[in-house]
Amino acid sequence: MRKLMTRIGVLAAAMLAGASFAMAAEANPGACRAGTLYLTFDTGSMSQAELIARTLRKHHIRATFFLANEPTINHDSSLDPTWAPYWKSLAADGHAFGTHTFDHVYLRSVKGGKVVMRPQFGAQGGKDVAMTEESFCAELRRSAQAFQSMTGQPMVPLWRAPGGHTSPQTLAWAEQCGFKHVGWAPAGFLGDELSSERYPNKELLDRALRDLRDGDITMAHLGIWSRKDPWAPGVLEPLISGLEQKGFCFATLREHPQYKNWITQRGPVQAGQSSQSGQSSQSGAQSQTSASGSKQ
Repeated sequence: MRKLMTRIGVLAAAMLAGASFAMAAEANPGACRAGTLYLTFDTGSMSQAELIARTLRKHHIRATFFLANEPTINHDSSLDPTWAPYWKSLAADGHAFGTHTFDHVYLRSVKGGKVVMRPQFGAQGGKDVAMTEESFCAELRRSAQAFQSMTGQPMVPLWRAPGGHTSPQTLAWAEQCGFKHVGWAPAGFLGDELSSERYPNKELLDRALRDLRDGDITMAHLGIWSRKDPWAPGVLEPLISGLEQKGFCFATLREHPQYKNWITQRGPVQAGQSSQSGQSSQSGAQSQTSASGSKQ
């Protein structure tokens, strides 16, 4: 009963968000003439987390966040309780949240049915680790459990592989335990993890404004350690304003035609929930490749 009531509550919130979006579009029929885009953000260093939250709030935009437990500029980790107020505020704003694995685990190889991963952080950080379906699903769920313990809200049943690196085996495992993979459109790679010397903010802004199309999923981070000229302060506000002027609207992946039925059918991810069987299928990601596989 508790699980049913939680699912009903989450679906009601999603319907309310969709209704608000529909009313806004009806009030301004030309607002979405160019289509809908889906902004997504991975955790990273969290150096730009507050700025990104304020910018989205200013424009009344709901986005989707993929969470891993990564080191932050505050000398803690992004899923430590110290970040609970931040995640609670984003949840209250109506954003959606998926898992990015807990220890930011990269796929290394799949040979003979053996899956080798390398956690970037945590107790096994920097070491190759052989994973089973059970341990892989547990890794996906750890982020969901940490998020729900801080916010009281469950994640949606979506995940994003670090670096976008997947295999048929990891995609099937994830779907068996309830998570569908989300990549990003080629034009949706916003380039915030690239060198600012080689890819200055103006170039990244101009490229995104030129190339993004209806239905595209974008990908950026809440902070990147290595980029000297941070992306968000120079790009996010003019990017959103420019896209709005072109006639784009924005929505979370709860409304994306490729994922909304999956989310409705699977329901929210419950903390402590055991793996559930599901029909394996190909990943729903628009692109499984990143121009850079590291956020160092």
